[in-house]
Amino acid sequence: MSHAAPEPPALDAQRRSRGRPRKTADELDDGNRRQELLYAAARLFRQQGFAATSTRDIAAAAGMRSGSPFYHFENKAALLGAVMQEGMRSALQRQAQAMRSAAENAADTGRTLSARECLRVLVRSHFEVLLGPDSDFIPVMLYEWRSLSEAQRTEVNRLKAEYEAAWVPVLQALHASGELQGDPGLARLMLFGALNWSVQWYDAARQATLDDLTQTALQLFLKEPT
Repeated sequence: MSHAAPEPPALDAQRRSRGRPRKTADELDDGNRRQELLYAAARLFRQQGFAATSTRDIAAAAGMRSGSPFYHFENKAALLGAVMQEGMRSALQRQAQAMRSAAENAADTGRTLSARECLRVLVRSHFEVLLGPDSDFIPVMLYEWRSLSEAQRTEVNRLKAEYEAAWVPVLQALHASGELQGDPGLARLMLFGALNWSVQWYDAARQATLDDLTQTALQLFLKEPT
């Protein structure tokens, strides 16, 4: 069987030029640049507030030209919505990973997680989301909720509902065992309210560890099983 000779490089390049052009280095790095914008925006929105932060501020913080954010986001409001959605998606991933790791560790010792242990994992993961590294996203959601459009709120609420859904059966099981005496639905709202408020007062240099906060939260909301 005969084999066709390879086309000359010049002809190959000419054919490529007629089709879709090769992406530039900046275009190949679009995803990373978008993430840099989101992290910079989250930090500045948390520190300065949404109204006081300009797209120029965000571009400078991300090491970009002043007009670069508009390549990724239509305007500052769209960037705010993306920050909150990114925060919730990251929280969902962290929560799922924390629960998966805890379940696997329990399985290695021939156990399944109790409802109390599940709540401990959920609370500890939530504190990590609120107060750990790269924790600007969720506080921005707590501070700047009114700045979102109705469509943006709908999407963020969908993600919040998915996040909180993991807590519902755990709180119901704790109520059934008598460890949670209040109504599970109301307890969930109060629990999130208490945990979320920690972004206002927690100081890692002066306060307890996240494990200490988790233990205290469980002691406040749960009674020892009978």
